[in-house]
Amino acid sequence: MRKTLSWLAFSSLIFLISACKSNFEQVRTSGDPDIILKKAFEYYEKEEYLRAQTLFELVLNNIVGRPEAEKANYYYSYTHYHLKQYLLAAYYFKNFSNTYLNSTFREEAAFMSAYSNYQLSPSFRLDQTNTQKAIEEFQLFVNLFPKSERVAECNNLIDELRRKQEEKAFAEGELYYDLKQYQSAVISFDNLLRDYPESPDVERVRYLIAKANFLLSENSIVEKKLDRYSETMVRCDDFLEKYADGKYAKEIREIRKKAEQARKNVRKRLKST
Repeated sequence: MRKTLSWLAFSSLIFLISACKSNFEQVRTSGDPDIILKKAFEYYEKEEYLRAQTLFELVLNNIVGRPEAEKANYYYSYTHYHLKQYLLAAYYFKNFSNTYLNSTFREEAAFMSAYSNYQLSPSFRLDQTNTQKAIEEFQLFVNLFPKSERVAECNNLIDELRRKQEEKAFAEGELYYDLKQYQSAVISFDNLLRDYPESPDVERVRYLIAKANFLLSENSIVEKKLDRYSETMVRCDDFLEKYADGKYAKEIREIRKKAEQARKNVRKRLKST
C-alpha cells in the first residue's frame, strides 16, 4: 500500500513538473508578444529568472517604442544580475541608463552597472581591469547623481576597490624584491607611493625602498655604486624624517651607516685607479 501511495505521489509530482514545462513551452512558442511579455513579468516576480530572461529575449525587439519596453528592459538587465551573469548585467544596465534618460529606473540601473563590475572584481593577486572599471563606473554615478542616497555607498566601495589595487601594487613590489630585482622593486614601490599616498602600507614601502636601494648598490658595478649609495642615504633620510620612532627605524639607521661607509670606500677606490 505504501509503495502504491509513494508511486502515486511521485507520478503526481512528475505530472506537475511536466505541466509547468509544457505551459512555459506553450508560451515560448506561442508567437504572441503580449502573452510572452505578460508571462515574462510573471516569471520574474516569481524569481524564475532564467525563464523570464528567455521570454524577454523573444519580445524585446518587438516592443520597441511601447510603454512596456522600459520596464521589460530594466527587468531583463536584472535577470542577468540575479543569474550571476555580471558581465552581461553590467552591459545591459549601462545600456538602459544611456537609453532611458528620463526613466525612474535610470539611477538604479546606473548604480547596478557599476555594482555588476564590482562583482567581477577579482582577488588583488589577479588582473584588476574589472576593478578599475568598477571604480570608474561608481565615480560616474556620483557625478551623475550627486544627491543620491547611494553616493556614500559608492564612495565606500571605491575606497574598498582602491585598497585592492594598493594590495596588488604592494604585492608586485614585494615580488620584485623577493626575486632580487631591486631596481624594479624601487620603481614599483615609488609608483605605489605616487598613486596611493594614503596607503596604510606606506611605512613598510619606504622601508623596502631604502633596503632595496642599498641591495641594488651592493650588487652594482663600481661605476654606479657611488650614485646608488648616495641615493640609498637619501632614501634612509626620507624614511627617518617621517618615521624616526618607527619599528624599522633602527634597521634603517644601520643601512644608512653601511651605505655611507661603502660610499667612502668606493671614492677611495676610484681615486686610487
